[in-house]
Amino acid sequence: MDKKTVLAVDLGAESGRVMAVHFDGSRLHLEELHRFPNTTVTVNSTLHWNFLRLWDDIQTGIAKGKALNPASIGVDTWGVDFGLLDRQGNLIGNPVHYRDGRTAQMMASAFAKVPKAHIFAQTGVQFMSINTLYQMLSLVASGSPQLQIAETFLTAPDLLNYWLTGAKVCEFSIATTTQLFNPTSGTWATGLMDHLGIPSHIFPEIVPPGTRLGSYDGIPVIAPACHDTGSAVAAVPTATQDFAYISSGTWSLVGLEVPQPILTPEALAANITNEGGVYGTYRLLKNVIGLWILQQCRAIWATNGQEYSYGELVQLAEQAKPLAAIFNPNDPIFLQPGDYPQYIRDFCQRTGQPAPQTVGAVVRSVLESLALAYREVLEQVTAVAKQTVSVLHIVGGGTQNRLLNQLTANATGLPVVTGPIEATVMGNALVQLITLGEIGDWAQARQVVARTGELQTYEPQDTAVWNEAYGRYKRLDDFRNT
Repeated sequence: MDKKTVLAVDLGAESGRVMAVHFDGSRLHLEELHRFPNTTVTVNSTLHWNFLRLWDDIQTGIAKGKALNPASIGVDTWGVDFGLLDRQGNLIGNPVHYRDGRTAQMMASAFAKVPKAHIFAQTGVQFMSINTLYQMLSLVASGSPQLQIAETFLTAPDLLNYWLTGAKVCEFSIATTTQLFNPTSGTWATGLMDHLGIPSHIFPEIVPPGTRLGSYDGIPVIAPACHDTGSAVAAVPTATQDFAYISSGTWSLVGLEVPQPILTPEALAANITNEGGVYGTYRLLKNVIGLWILQQCRAIWATNGQEYSYGELVQLAEQAKPLAAIFNPNDPIFLQPGDYPQYIRDFCQRTGQPAPQTVGAVVRSVLESLALAYREVLEQVTAVAKQTVSVLHIVGGGTQNRLLNQLTANATGLPVVTGPIEATVMGNALVQLITLGEIGDWAQARQVVARTGELQTYEPQDTAVWNEAYGRYKRLDDFRNT
């Protein structure tokens, strides 16, 4: 068959890129066309994404790819953030970053109006202050004039798709990240919005992955799983059902693939989320603040004149004493930017542990703590789903950290299969190729990923030592509360 090329626009928290994905009938071949930083801008103490710059870079990348005669374009981004359009279709204000402090008190405000259990029953989403629900509620609480003139709500990738095609719709997988979508009805949770004073009339039609949205410069635009994690999990190269996954990057998304959402009291108690996947699946998962912690440490060291590559940091960690100090990566202190090496030392001191002093000791503590957090989440999601797991797949950029991969195998006691690194781009492209009729179905698509040749397996080691460390990890909260 002739080679088919699609363009995947993939925006992460640190950077974005436009990739050409070539399919020869058996394998995917990736070609980077344009990579660009995803920088933030603070205006009047509010942290924003620079969406106009992102849009300009996306246009640049697509222009570079047009000579390849692409069959389609697909866009994916991070979740929860959004833009509002006025009745003329103009963007009202620049989208605010989910790490902005405007949502600090909004969860308590929401629970005062609607019980926590009712919110979960209506949405099935874990409670995090960054969720769209609390961002919207902050606009309500402040009496924002944006809500008075807003005509349409669009999530981050849906806004970009609107600029590409003029289609004012929300794709399913990204809609489920908002905590404003009802997985039981398959529609927006309008009753919940009404109780909270959020204007439900601005929320548009929800469309499934694979929907043809229109065209840009003559190129068809197809919605993949527009949530980057949805696209990444779509590219997990598995032929079995008893697997778990970690989409590893700035955030680590740890979970299972399930046929329907799980809204039980046990899921609520574990603060587990149900996010939409591709082709009728859900992703039962929990967020772990991931390599963001290492990114922030690296930034602080650079500010102090110590420049390290990620490879150098891993080498230093390998030389440090194992399991000397561990912490909870999901402690609220790690949500906002700051002096993370000091935050880690403070946490360890509060919990009666020796505080890591050297760069290598801090990095080792970060990676080991992440591995232990992964084990905790896997225990929670498998208990809620009543499933057993025989293998753990790790996909995304975090797979390049070989030490973290091995530590994760050690902590979980599971064989870990890593790859592909570019899972999000591949998953984005695969949905496009299925829609175009180039790949028959999703099972075949995952076989295509398995042929990429970059998969590696890590077997568990030192399980007794790690079981003891996990016991210490589980006692951290009790220690802190004494």
